[in-house]
Amino acid sequence: MLVSPFRSVPNMWHHRVGSTPDAPAMRYRDGEMWRTMTWADAGKRVQALANALLARGLASEHRCIVWAKTSVEWILADMAILCAGGATTAVYPSATDDQLVYIAKDCDARFLFVDTLEQLARLQALRSRLPGVEGVVLLGDGQPPEDPWITSLASFEREGRDHGAAHPEDYERAHQAIESDHLATLLYTSGTTGRPKGVMLTHDAWVFEAEAIDALGVVDPTDLQFLWMPLAHVFAKVLQLSFVRLGIPTVVDRDQHTLFRNLQQCRPTFFALPPRTLEHLRRHLEQSVRQQGTASWRAYRWALALGVRRADLIRAKRAVPAALQAQWALADRWVFAPLRKQLGGRIRFIICGSAPLADPLAVYFHAIGLPVLQGYGLTESAAASCVQRPDDVQIGTVGPPLPGCEVRIAEDGEILLRSRGVMRGYLGDRAGTAAALTEDGFLRTGDIGLVLPDGHVKITGRKKEIIVTSTGKNVAPTHVEQLLLTHCPLLEHVVLFGDGHPYCTALATLDLAAVRSWAERRQLELGSELADDEEVLRRVQRSVDAVNRDLPRYERIRGIQLLQTPFTQDNGLLTASGKISRADVRHRFSTVMDALYDGTDEAKISGSRR
Repeated sequence: MLVSPFRSVPNMWHHRVGSTPDAPAMRYRDGEMWRTMTWADAGKRVQALANALLARGLASEHRCIVWAKTSVEWILADMAILCAGGATTAVYPSATDDQLVYIAKDCDARFLFVDTLEQLARLQALRSRLPGVEGVVLLGDGQPPEDPWITSLASFEREGRDHGAAHPEDYERAHQAIESDHLATLLYTSGTTGRPKGVMLTHDAWVFEAEAIDALGVVDPTDLQFLWMPLAHVFAKVLQLSFVRLGIPTVVDRDQHTLFRNLQQCRPTFFALPPRTLEHLRRHLEQSVRQQGTASWRAYRWALALGVRRADLIRAKRAVPAALQAQWALADRWVFAPLRKQLGGRIRFIICGSAPLADPLAVYFHAIGLPVLQGYGLTESAAASCVQRPDDVQIGTVGPPLPGCEVRIAEDGEILLRSRGVMRGYLGDRAGTAAALTEDGFLRTGDIGLVLPDGHVKITGRKKEIIVTSTGKNVAPTHVEQLLLTHCPLLEHVVLFGDGHPYCTALATLDLAAVRSWAERRQLELGSELADDEEVLRRVQRSVDAVNRDLPRYERIRGIQLLQTPFTQDNGLLTASGKISRADVRHRFSTVMDALYDGTDEAKISGSRR
């Protein structure tokens, strides 16, 4: 059993601040400069912010919303809320007004932390719908409006320092009173199948996650993490709490437009990404090679074939022949090393989670010397429950369970998890909690899978998403979708259907930037409606044919419709966490889907529909 010396997240935080005060904690961009914050500096700012909350009456487990992009200030606010005894409710920056109001009311939020003046203007317009919110703190730059309801971060910190000087005992009393089972974080589920539910995660859940990752021995303070994912996502939250426990210096930056520049400048040793961003990373690297000309592209393809052969042997724990190793060393020096340098040149591995990872994408990064460690977990399990180890990567699995996590397979194939990381329940939803947790404390994940003889866990599908064809075949749609997305860089989203039909069909949207770049390389003149362009349709057709060749007959895509309508959060086709809302897609495009079933037995690509 995994045992921790820490009772709470603040207990863990104060240990880190006290044991390595002068070590670098976080690096962040200040204009064009990179600045470093030590643990001591971070500790002082967290204490000031916590004191300000205490001065305003924050009590045990009172909820505070952080509605902001990933930043150092996000982390400081989160730690201050916890050290004051409160609980953080994390909301995606992309949340709509209605989503924000719903969450604020559902969790009875007392304070809100935001990072833009635009958000402040929206909150002022929503004020009558947020009667329980006592104050708003602006984390980002800009001068907040003259409104006693709104405070700048600097003013809030001054308020806290003044309160701490006058009442030095308040801060110590607040964080010492926190128990392991107290609420630390509320994260709302995406709501793909209904109203979002508030997942209650305790202090002990986060302490467990941090201790389990520490027990792996994979990272240590000599590493440098690049934290880029939205901290409203449970995947990023566990990375945040882990760097506190392990004392790993972390670059914190959420600017999508400067991701590659930041990686080159900061030179991290690892970072985490979802599969979709990992796919964009692959495209970026390949595009950089194409721009060097035909000879470079041929050398790259030669090197990639060598890399795949070598990586396959290493994962199979077989010896790499001397001739192959010599060829690969040459390929690595002249082809792969320059590619890795685009990411800083020091990456030991990439962690991938939050969605299924297509096998070909994992193989690609292993081949170029950037191992991808796939992880698995749910919001309800505080993220990490299984993860691959650098010395034991099995592509197609999510690795063995973390120390202290149990995995059991139910009779119907559903994966069940039990650990200290499993949620306390859904806020105000006893029926939902009872449905999610077994009597002996296992979490029903909703995922179908198996545990291999060596202990690695393999996910085969999502229970609610499994397609049952009219011939009785079960199809896991995500697997097929990911294969097509990996094979066809022109596509942005793919949704497979087939319930009650003799074969599967799909709806897809185009990645417009990728299409234009592809057309420019080939000097093609495309029409104004890209989803109707014959060249585009032929390119997608070739990818569908290639994917179908490697699939059993009942999983093959027999018809695919390209849509002009993109999938976005604004039109309700994507959730706040970026997942496709399948029910909404099915409802919106039911007529289009029906038209795909015309009795054909051959894959057919159709032009645009709105």
